[in-house]
Amino acid sequence: MGAGPAGLTVGNILRAAGVDCLVLETGTREFIERRPRAGVIEEWAVRGLERRGLARNLLERAQAHTECEFRFDGARYRFGYTGLTGRHHFIYPQQFLVTDLVREYADVRGGEIRFGVRDVGLHGLESGRPSVSYTCPGSGERRVVEAGFVAGCDGARGVSRAALPPDRVRVARHDYGVGWLALLAEAPPSSDCVVFGMHPRGFAGHMARSPEVTRYYLQCPPGDDPENWPHERVWAELRERLGAVGAPPLKEGRLIERRVLDMHGYVVEPMAHGRLFLAGDAAHLTAPIAAKGLNLALHDAFLLGDGLVARLTKGDDAGLSGYSGTCLARAWDYQEFSEWLAEMYHGTASGDPYRAGAALARLRRLFDSPVAAAAFAEQYLGARTGG
Repeated sequence: MGAGPAGLTVGNILRAAGVDCLVLETGTREFIERRPRAGVIEEWAVRGLERRGLARNLLERAQAHTECEFRFDGARYRFGYTGLTGRHHFIYPQQFLVTDLVREYADVRGGEIRFGVRDVGLHGLESGRPSVSYTCPGSGERRVVEAGFVAGCDGARGVSRAALPPDRVRVARHDYGVGWLALLAEAPPSSDCVVFGMHPRGFAGHMARSPEVTRYYLQCPPGDDPENWPHERVWAELRERLGAVGAPPLKEGRLIERRVLDMHGYVVEPMAHGRLFLAGDAAHLTAPIAAKGLNLALHDAFLLGDGLVARLTKGDDAGLSGYSGTCLARAWDYQEFSEWLAEMYHGTASGDPYRAGAALARLRRLFDSPVAAAAFAEQYLGARTGG
């Protein structure tokens, strides 16, 4: 269920083992291959893709980032995380990864996939033979597919999570109380690394996506209307919040995306019910504060794909029986780091002198304490929990 990074990775793992599977996706192939989303991939996740034969284009085309930059109190502070951990980030837009995965699954490994399906329903999840029903987009024909297992990788608004019995699942939620205006600019990056700006007017972020396109974020009120942010206002706020002594001027360009993200997260426990296993945003939503969502989805997919292969080809249930607990341990680790980072990002703009002072102390500690710097780098890269 779902042709995002999690669903396609699971499908590719199954096909590599000779296991038949069907991927159902409500969007068109063109839509999923062009939809802009995340772009920061942790090194352990790339190595996991590489081991499964899914990283050739990524390794040829991705940028490797070894440091980031914090800007606060009008100054610039470079943070070299590779020197502390020996690891780095890969910058590879998610739509490129999805394009690679769907081509490998459908065109190379011969996996079945149906795009544009409607009215998807899950049935008999507690039986030994669950089924999925859907309506074909062209003919309007109603079809039912029986399966051994169902992988729910259809995101926060999909049918998989809704199929869990309410009395057997717990959903833990957290609202950060802020919004981010997510922007894509048709402009070259203005820095050779990710830049975080902590400013009394609000957080701002700069993330390269390609030599021609840059992702920016601006803190804004939750639920704000993107129409409140015309071109001139966006660039004026970015210049102000990312301004620092010695910083090069921003390279401005046409805004090709403007949408407001309300910063919130949730975790579903457990991530399995009967023959249904959740993965990615269907199981846990992580606000983009720490760029962890795509990485969590890939971690789930590796474990779920490997667990299904072991069960279906060897009769080994160990991977599936431990799936939920193992995934949740990492999900909570990343949620905690996102919450910690959110206070550092947003505290200076809170209007509360105590929170602002504490946020600045947290920032300075990264550059005053080697122990604090190493701990941050480890969490930022997912190095402690990485494979």
